Amino acid sequence: MRDQVLFDKIDLHLIRVLHTVLTERSVSRAALKLGMYQPAVSASLKRLRELAGDPLLVRSGAGMVPTDAGLRMIEPSASILRAAEVLFSDARGFEPQTSAHVFRIAAADYLDPEFLPQLVAQLKHQAPRSQVEIHPLTAAADYHAQLANGDVDLVIGNWLQPPEDLHLGKLFSDEIVCLVARDHPAVKRGWTAESWLASEHIAPTPTHPGARGVIDEFLEAQGLARNITARCPHFGLLPRVVASSLLILTTGRQFCERYLSLLPVQILPCPVPFPELVYYQLWHERSHPSTAGRWLRERVKAVAAGLRPTP
Repeated sequence: MRDQVLFDKIDLHLIRVLHTVLTERSVSRAALKLGMYQPAVSASLKRLRELAGDPLLVRSGAGMVPTDAGLRMIEPSASILRAAEVLFSDARGFEPQTSAHVFRIAAADYLDPEFLPQLVAQLKHQAPRSQVEIHPLTAAADYHAQLANGDVDLVIGNWLQPPEDLHLGKLFSDEIVCLVARDHPAVKRGWTAESWLASEHIAPTPTHPGARGVIDEFLEAQGLARNITARCPHFGLLPRVVASSLLILTTGRQFCERYLSLLPVQILPCPVPFPELVYYQLWHERSHPSTAGRWLRERVKAVAAGLRPTP
């Protein structure tokens, strides 16, 4: 009986406040995200504390952190909100022009630099009331768990062997090439596989210790290793570093071509034969039947196809 009385005091808005306060770890930031006044959020938090019999959020230095009970509530509250979103959006059917759906996409920054801007533009044009969140693929981001939990709807990137436990859609494939400064010695004299491996390379900073991207993963499988002497966590900055140095960037042609008219750089063929880079979108079974999810995947596929036809 007591549980039923407690349940009757909880509504979906209160669950949203709970989840936002716990994840933002700040009443003021939660108020901003929820579009509420701070006193109203504080009043809701007070009510939640009374219902839970726990402070939920406590001060720690200059900030705030969830209590153990609060931490245990983050995922269940997120699950309730996702279920409610799917329950009503799918019951009504997805109408892009009127839907306020939140699209959450995790994407690598080594994609064609035109891809994400065009995707966001198309989503906002066709679904003007929607919200679009782009999440990075980092060491802290377990994309399997994010997809399973509904924290993201799609993951976009490339893998030598894409995971078999997720739904997969091929977006485009691309040739691996080298980007160098126009005055790089290899522009005139060329290179062998041996001289290319020994030259100085720039690569993304590993997402975690021991991590390898598809380039070095493939080389390692062939018993090879290149001479990486510079790393940067921001892929979009790498062409600018290349333009003012003798470093070599090895990645997809489509990415490199975007910089040919912007920087004093040149594309050279890679002397080590690589398989093509294949970019995919991945999604979980939980969102597979969703009408909004299907619409999003169709938009992603259309934008990718419009960048350059798949060979």
